[in-house]
Amino acid sequence: MRLKFFPTKKGLRLLLISLLLLGGYNCSNEKKTTQPLVSPFTGLDTLATNDWWNRGPNKIINLKVAREDVIAFGIYTVHNNTLKLTAQLFPLYPTETREVCLEIKKDGRWQEIQKQNINDIGWATTFTVENWNTEEDISYRLLHADSARFEGLIRKDPKAKNEIVLAALSCNSNQDRGPRDNYVRNINHQNPDLVFFAGDQSYDHTEHTAAWLKFGLQFREVFRNRPCITIPDDHDIGQGNLWGEYGKKASSSAGNDGGYFYHPEYIQMVERAQTGHLPDPYDPTPIHQNIGVYYTNLILGGVDFAILEDRKFKSGPKGKIPQMGPRPDHIRDPNYDPKRIDLEGLKLLGDRQLEFLEAWGQNDTTPIKAVLSQTGFCGGAHIHGSLDNRLHADLDSNGWPQTGRNKALRAIKKAKALHIAGDQHLATVIHHGISTYDDGPWAFVVPAIVNDYYSRWWWPENEKAGPHANGVLPWNGQFLDGFHNKITMHAYVNPDSPSSGAGYGLIRFLKKENKTVLECWPRDSDVRNPNAQQFEGFPFTIQREN
Repeated sequence: MRLKFFPTKKGLRLLLISLLLLGGYNCSNEKKTTQPLVSPFTGLDTLATNDWWNRGPNKIINLKVAREDVIAFGIYTVHNNTLKLTAQLFPLYPTETREVCLEIKKDGRWQEIQKQNINDIGWATTFTVENWNTEEDISYRLLHADSARFEGLIRKDPKAKNEIVLAALSCNSNQDRGPRDNYVRNINHQNPDLVFFAGDQSYDHTEHTAAWLKFGLQFREVFRNRPCITIPDDHDIGQGNLWGEYGKKASSSAGNDGGYFYHPEYIQMVERAQTGHLPDPYDPTPIHQNIGVYYTNLILGGVDFAILEDRKFKSGPKGKIPQMGPRPDHIRDPNYDPKRIDLEGLKLLGDRQLEFLEAWGQNDTTPIKAVLSQTGFCGGAHIHGSLDNRLHADLDSNGWPQTGRNKALRAIKKAKALHIAGDQHLATVIHHGISTYDDGPWAFVVPAIVNDYYSRWWWPENEKAGPHANGVLPWNGQFLDGFHNKITMHAYVNPDSPSSGAGYGLIRFLKKENKTVLECWPRDSDVRNPNAQQFEGFPFTIQREN
């Protein structure tokens, strides 16, 4: 093969990648020497790129593992008879093969079905296998060289079951780097059919690979043997908040003028690791800076899940609306006019993602539907970070811009779908209103995995219930949020202290009964105990529309 040399940094990188792919690696113990691929971004992912083996110990995770442990985990989904499985490896030395093999067990024997080359930036690769047999459980294993193995189970489609169960989690703060044994034990005992991680799997902004490996080791026993959806949020791509604004370049890591601050190939690496195993996107056309998209849907067990990207197309507030607080995204003036910030041209989900949501909702072949996304479509918290920090409105929430919020909610309502999200560090069950109270969809925002980083509280300033409160908790009922969006609060989990309130959600779709049961379990619970208690206000049952 003849290589053309481009005398630029991009050309040098293309040359290095070509040389790497021409190395002829295989899954045997054959070793070929290559120079380490030079990372195209400086100051990002330094623990896992370039000469990573010369770096000292780091506080996130030990990257210099024994070579039999170099396959960290596999993570997969199956949709429309297509398996997509991502193999995530620890960093490899220059002399090691980049090839990973996927095998399945058939008639009691392992059979190789595919080989893929690992990407040296992020150390992941995705296997795509069409015409997958969804009628039976199939054991799989990943192999690297002659010693590394990772085994798991591709589950059959649970379409024969009446109850389809989803476990939903979010916000895996780096304030606690310990194991997640309680979560793994509880979720495996409850045995959901699907797991959803709504974002912020990583809080180590410039070291995604090390943090993603840490997350994987914490939770791999949850998704080793069942399908799993992961979507990145702001902290995963290195920002405190994210208003993606179709992929433009942000001026700072605060991101409030819209766009992505870090190198686009860093963003691509994050999305490759976290979303490569999802079904193919509805429309794969990249946004600005050649950043990809992943919004799509997944059908499992007769439930159709739309997977959205809340932040990717959303307009940033800075320079577009009047600043009414110490930050462009925090409004502290309770007397401001919400109409002044709902300006023409502002976007939330973006036109093309709304088109997908409308088309998805009109597909009647799978009547039970749910929308999975990063955060909620309203301002569902009054107090942020500490008890003395009351915000009237938070533009990081999807309550703004209101016109975009209402377009999204109308599409979700038309699909008769439940909305499930994370991000807020505050579990809530809300019935949205668009024109009138309760004419929108239901939403369940699940709590944070770790709540030591940034707690939130639902705490009306007058400390009174709203109209039509259910009496279960003191501040339920109908309210206007800080954007004058109509919401009915049915359940909330205020932390007793800044470190409490952590846990996860479990959603049970009961097909014959046409009901959905929302469960919310504290982190320190043991669900094997018949007396184990959920957070107050749960379980909560929703009667689905016909």
